[in-house]
Amino acid sequence: MLLLTEAKMAAAASELLTGWCLFGLALLAILIFCWVYVRKYQSRRESEVISTITAIFALAVALISSALLPVDIFLVSYMKNQNGTFKDWADANVSRQIEDTVLYGYYTLYSIILFCVFLWIPFVYFYYEEKEEDDGNTCSQVKTALRYTLGFITVCAVLLLIGAFVPLNIPNKKNSTEWEKVKLLFEEFGSSHGLTALSFSISSLTVIGMLAAITYTAYGMSALPLNLIKGTTSAAYERLENTEDIEEVEQHLLRIKSKCRDGRPLSSRDRRTVQQLEERLRTLRRRERHLESIEKSWWTKFCEAIRPLKIVWGVFFIIVALLFTVSLFLSNLDKALHSAGFDSGFIILGTNLTNPLNMLLPVLQRVFPLDYILITTIVMYFIFTSMAGIRNMGIWFFWIRLYKIRRGKTRPQALLFLCMILLLIVLHTSYMIYSLAPQYVMYGSQKYLVQSNKTIDGQLRNVTTFVSKDCDADAPEDQCIVTRTYLFLHKFWFFSAAYYFGNWAFIAVFLIGLIVSCCKGKKSVIEGEVDEDDSDMSDDELSVYYR
Repeated sequence: MLLLTEAKMAAAASELLTGWCLFGLALLAILIFCWVYVRKYQSRRESEVISTITAIFALAVALISSALLPVDIFLVSYMKNQNGTFKDWADANVSRQIEDTVLYGYYTLYSIILFCVFLWIPFVYFYYEEKEEDDGNTCSQVKTALRYTLGFITVCAVLLLIGAFVPLNIPNKKNSTEWEKVKLLFEEFGSSHGLTALSFSISSLTVIGMLAAITYTAYGMSALPLNLIKGTTSAAYERLENTEDIEEVEQHLLRIKSKCRDGRPLSSRDRRTVQQLEERLRTLRRRERHLESIEKSWWTKFCEAIRPLKIVWGVFFIIVALLFTVSLFLSNLDKALHSAGFDSGFIILGTNLTNPLNMLLPVLQRVFPLDYILITTIVMYFIFTSMAGIRNMGIWFFWIRLYKIRRGKTRPQALLFLCMILLLIVLHTSYMIYSLAPQYVMYGSQKYLVQSNKTIDGQLRNVTTFVSKDCDADAPEDQCIVTRTYLFLHKFWFFSAAYYFGNWAFIAVFLIGLIVSCCKGKKSVIEGEVDEDDSDMSDDELSVYYR
């Protein structure tokens, strides 16, 4: 008996090793990507080591948590054969051990995310805010940063307390045995108050990430591909127009200044006009230097050479965006028509209206790691489209523009804000993937056996056969294993309801952004790189980047 148990554990360890090895490779790739990404946007002149490390670490932890999703699905799927039977080594104890391993992984990563969002990032942000105002006393800067950070810690403590003691009694549905089974899974999963508190806090952050995704990702999904297709205006053409504007402003200045040649002072109106024209002239001359640097750079010549490839990528991205939108629409429509209702968080017990991604992912999951590659592609697609939206719009607080995100010129505080937003969006990505492929996220490619009677020679005989069927809420509790990701995402029905309405808002903003992006013309080759509030020192950063 002992030898049999050890053999099962060894077989389980080999299956675990397959999933975790690929997760380790993904971890390495994520760290490299985050380092390159943050270094690409941070200011060369104002870069700070602590803010850089904080931004890289926070973004990496969020991406690692999303990379755990396909591992979770892979492990629960690999416990069963394609005919619906459990593998020899997958008994109840081994299955529980595998589930706990994934659960501890989420527990650790989500705890680190809470630490980053409510302590580390706010402290570093306020520290550099104080550093700009007071360059003298480091101790004073630390104390002030800690005082402001205390507010974030208080919010985190409140969320954890609410999560630990919030009532989970979900309104019961009469004659709904499937819902009862799902409810029992939630109750089993929520037996630990600490885990419930963590789930509530992460779900709260995910709702904020949903709002960020609606604002930036939905718009970026239309702006990014159309910008690639349209391209930018020619640097030489812009230089010619800019030169004409410089000459026009200089002539206007000369006309106004000629009024005081006989010693008469300029009127207050003329003085204001001269000041505005001089500021305009400084901006135009800075544009001239930027355009000249870009026109001579090897990067511009390389981009012109791969222009056809950019058009192909743009067409591909718009097709992917439309595929996501159609899949999300069909999934939400399925919930509207067949879910358990608002007071259950629109949780759907089975798939009635299928969508392309929900069909594709379970098929790819059978050949590991094809689904892992597709999930990674989806997450990176959301990152790039979110970044496109943030670059086009900037970081705003209601109607106040806080920061601009520009390549090689982003301040440390803006970089922290950027990574905070991307972290929250990546958190929401897990739910977006569930919305796109609910069956895949909940059960993977698991099947279970259903007893049926077989008809022979046109007569019904007592011949018992077993046929395999895709796992759903109708399956017996001991036949299909629900992923820890699904239970973590849907523990609180009111968050699931918020996600449902957020998906409709996401679709609406994407369609509006698509119309706006289609109506807009080509972007300037130095779009967002030169503003009136920039200093002349910022020219050095661009010249270094394009040299």
